[in-house]
Amino acid sequence: MLEIESLTKRFDAVTAVAGLSLTVKPGEVLGFLGPNGAGKTTTMKMATGYLIPDGGTVRVCGHDIVTDTLAAQKRLGYLPEGAPAYGEMTPREFLTFICRVRGLWGGAARAARDVAVGHTGLGPVLDRPIETLSKGFRRRVGLAQAILHDPEVLIMDEPTDGLDPNQKHTVRELIRTIAPTKTIVISTHLLEEVEAICTRAVVIDRGRIVADGTPKELMLQSPSGKLDDLFRGLTTAEDEAA
Repeated sequence: MLEIESLTKRFDAVTAVAGLSLTVKPGEVLGFLGPNGAGKTTTMKMATGYLIPDGGTVRVCGHDIVTDTLAAQKRLGYLPEGAPAYGEMTPREFLTFICRVRGLWGGAARAARDVAVGHTGLGPVLDRPIETLSKGFRRRVGLAQAILHDPEVLIMDEPTDGLDPNQKHTVRELIRTIAPTKTIVISTHLLEEVEAICTRAVVIDRGRIVADGTPKELMLQSPSGKLDDLFRGLTTAEDEAA
C-alpha cells in the first residue's frame, strides 16, 4: 500500500533523509519515531506529495507520488503537524469544502461528513468558528478531514497532540477500529502511544532507519525493556529540514 524506496532529501548542506526505504502493508499501524532532526516530518511530507524528493520514489497503492500525484493523493489521508485549517470557517463549512476538494457532492458529501464527525466527536462544535475552538477540537477537525474520503492510506503527524487523556483514548480507539482495512503511519513522540496502538515501530536518526520491528521486539533490544532507551545516543538537533 505504501512503498518508499531510497528516498533522499537535502536542504543546502543538510541531508534530512538519506536513502530511506520502507514498505507498509495493509492492516499495519506503523509508529514512526525519532528525535528532533531525525527526518520524520520531511519523510512524511515527501510521502504525501508536499515535498519533492531529491532522489528515490514513493508509491501509494502503486501510484508514484511525483509522476502520478493526483491518483496517489486520492488514496491518501494526511493529518499534518499543527492541523492547519481556515479559522474563520466552522467545522461544518470546512469539512464541506474538503468534500468538494475530494470530489464528493450532495448526499455522498453529507454522508462522508457525518461519518467523520461521528468518529471525531465534533458534533457539539460543528457550527462554531474553528479559530474559537480549543487545541484539542482543532486537532479533531484535522483528523476528520484526513479520514473524510475513507482513504486506503492514512499518514498522521502527532494525531493526539493537544488532546486530553479521554480524547487521546477516543482517537486511539478510532485508529484501532479502522486499522484492519487501512495502511496507517503515525509520527509520534509518545512512546505509550506506540505501545498502545502500533503493530510495528520504525526508529530513524539523521534520515536513516536504525531500528524496525514490533514494539515488543524493540523493547527486548533495550537494556531496560523500555522504548525510550532506543533514543539514547541519537541526535537531538533541531530539524533543519522542517
